[in-house]
Amino acid sequence: MDIKLEIANRIAETANVPSEEVFSWFEVPPTPDKGDIALPCFKLAKSMRKSPNIIASELSQAFLGFDGIVKAEPAGGYLNFFLDRSDEAKKTVLRVLKEGEAYGTSDEGAGRNVCIDFSSINICKPFGIHHITTTVLGHSLSRIFKHLGFNPVRINHLGDWGTQFGKMLVAYKKWGEREKIENAESPMRELLSLYVKYHQEAEKDPSLDDEARAAFRSIELHDPENWELYQWFKDLTIREAKHVYELLGVEFDSYNGEAFYEDKMPAVIKEMQDKGVTTVDNGMTIVDLSAYDMPPCLILKSNGGTIYPTRDITAAIYRKNTYDFYKNLYVVAYQQNLHFRQVFKTLELMGYDWAKDCVHVNFGMISMPEGTFSTRKGNAIYLDDVLNKSIEKTKAIMIEKSPDLPDMDEVARQIGVGAVVWGPLYSSRIKDFTFSWEKALNFEGETAPYAQYTHARCCSVLRKAGEYDVEKADWSALDNESCANLIKAMAALPSCIESAAEKYEPYLISRNVIEICSAFNKFYFENRIMDENEGVKTARLAVTDAARTAIKVGLYLVGIDAPERM
Repeated sequence: MDIKLEIANRIAETANVPSEEVFSWFEVPPTPDKGDIALPCFKLAKSMRKSPNIIASELSQAFLGFDGIVKAEPAGGYLNFFLDRSDEAKKTVLRVLKEGEAYGTSDEGAGRNVCIDFSSINICKPFGIHHITTTVLGHSLSRIFKHLGFNPVRINHLGDWGTQFGKMLVAYKKWGEREKIENAESPMRELLSLYVKYHQEAEKDPSLDDEARAAFRSIELHDPENWELYQWFKDLTIREAKHVYELLGVEFDSYNGEAFYEDKMPAVIKEMQDKGVTTVDNGMTIVDLSAYDMPPCLILKSNGGTIYPTRDITAAIYRKNTYDFYKNLYVVAYQQNLHFRQVFKTLELMGYDWAKDCVHVNFGMISMPEGTFSTRKGNAIYLDDVLNKSIEKTKAIMIEKSPDLPDMDEVARQIGVGAVVWGPLYSSRIKDFTFSWEKALNFEGETAPYAQYTHARCCSVLRKAGEYDVEKADWSALDNESCANLIKAMAALPSCIESAAEKYEPYLISRNVIEICSAFNKFYFENRIMDENEGVKTARLAVTDAARTAIKVGLYLVGIDAPERM
């Protein structure tokens, strides 16, 4: 059992408060000389009707001779616990080694489904760098939830419906060549060039927009010729996007996009009307949300056409009926905050109590130093360019420093991709950030390459040492500050994983990985691992092995590979 939980249980018995509540009060003392765990006793002043100083003094007596605790010391209204470092090291290391890459797993999820709508690229457009956050954030969350026993359902809700595809048809028929597009290195960039040309020409000839509306209407009516072209656009998009997904290690269980729900919306619209959820305003069908301090949710335009909320409401109902989800997550930028508030409130008004299980996992926007992205103007950075450039830079560094490294191309891919993925997952997801090549390809500091290098260092130590027998470990050799800090960082990983799932914040894991790496490197330089004493050497190898495992688990959960050699 976790020593903190044991302490919480003992205090709960003595003070007659729930142990879960006590557990949540624990703090980390500001300096090591004040102990390893601190309990602010003013939290108990009301229930125990005593001053925090007296409470701290009385509770300290409950821990005399307590296994795993060297002393419990009252200090100014706090009760500071000094742990048996050797015992903590032994318990943590043995747990990590026993669980291996399953370290931090749980059966919390009990196989329940969590739908995760992420990436959700638009067809006919290249995979832009602005899609990196939704893609890597959703991918990481799917791994985190799976680690905790849930069944993630990974959904790529394609943007594949709307007038823009009428524009694409018009542009293709006027200026496109099928053979040129199919044989291009990037068919999407060829289609994008047509899309940009359309907007340039439409500024001079607005009648093109009428042609585009008519062209999209023909898609809605499944005109054979235009429907075939539309499906071809979609197939080309998915085929090209899958190359990027393969680089990132991302997979999906569904590519059902907006178009998938076209034939399902009429029944949902009728349901809303039958339940009295909608009203008609100036020919538009809306859900009046003024009582909830929101503008109306538009369901049908005055011409009878559907819109994003209609499709998202229909998709949510479909997902509940199909997957019976525990949670239904939408990994979409914060610009859509209002949209999802409207959608979730409409579902609630329709009588669906599971609307509370729909969650908008919002995140900040990416921009370039010179401004925002615009595919209409051709102003974009493509994700595959960023990934490939990062891989090329990595390989150049490796050729210079480790020319004989086995599987160099694969290792370069792992490090290069990791360097790009790391950025959006090392800070709270809600923060905006400006993309720059310099930052994305920086291999110094608190980065994925640094964490990967530390993992490779652990592997190198273990490779050189050969097999060891953990039963021979002298755990007292681990009673020093550098080892204690490493043990604390590793022991924190399971709770970081749980918090990351609860808050939808993978960066909590990324930060913990860096803490483990920093602590291991300090431990590595301050302790002679290959000591002459067999017991000391074995204990330090076991710690190294546990650090290797914890780093690998953490990196995996944020979607990054852990090479064994660098």
